[in-house]
Amino acid sequence: MVLGCFEAVIGLGVNMGKSELVPVREVSNVGQLVEILCCRVGGLPMSYLGMPLGVSFKASSVWNPILENIERKLAGWKKLYLSKGGRLILLKSTLSSLPTYFLSLFTIPKHVVERIEKLQRNFLWGGLGDDFKHHLVGWNTVCCPIANGGLGIRRVAVTNRALLGKWLWRFGREENHLWRRVIVAKYGLEGAGWSSLEPRGSRGCGLWKGIMLGRDHFFLHTKLAIWKVKAPRRVAFFVWTAAWGKILTCDSLMRRGYSLAGCAACVGKGGKQGTIF
Repeated sequence: MVLGCFEAVIGLGVNMGKSELVPVREVSNVGQLVEILCCRVGGLPMSYLGMPLGVSFKASSVWNPILENIERKLAGWKKLYLSKGGRLILLKSTLSSLPTYFLSLFTIPKHVVERIEKLQRNFLWGGLGDDFKHHLVGWNTVCCPIANGGLGIRRVAVTNRALLGKWLWRFGREENHLWRRVIVAKYGLEGAGWSSLEPRGSRGCGLWKGIMLGRDHFFLHTKLAIWKVKAPRRVAFFVWTAAWGKILTCDSLMRRGYSLAGCAACVGKGGKQGTIF
């Protein structure tokens, strides 16, 4: 019935011959469901829309396709006679963009960063074939902005941090989106709605845990326009305190060991900061 409604709404048909039923943990009636839907049985880990499912993002198998793709590109380019300027253009336009899809969701392991940047360094300073060439300028200098004397090549780790930070920005802006409501229901809310509570323990979504690792760095580099507004200093200070989620509401006071009866505005809402606004 659900699939029928889906087809009626979007006007497309579901090809069951190309579909798979993927059970999560123990599902007792998988055989019956397969007969009803006339599809195949799949399993985890798997790839969906180019993204790995059912495997830790720290596993080497997740990043191997990216590394193989980069090496495959380099294998063709090494056969060409390219100037240093041509190599720089290819490096900035193609090699730096290949892992962007994965970097926008997963926290890249340090050993993968080192391997990607090693491939980039060797390509930039290399010559025709695989002959060794000396690296005349340090990689940290090469990756500096052009205005600071570098070549403007993006660092992999910094790019990864920036792309994951966009999810933290979207979390604060997209209050009614389903993905945000799921995160809030699972972990809770703090920081005036700009952040979820920190995931703790072994349970939880590893993807969101990885994104939350950059929360402190994100807020450190997020400019608050509170002090530019023409408002009394005490009002600006209160709004600044609220932006950091540090207002002494009932729930925050109880976490500090105080016992309060609560207020009429907070009854049934847990005395959280969001009820003030």
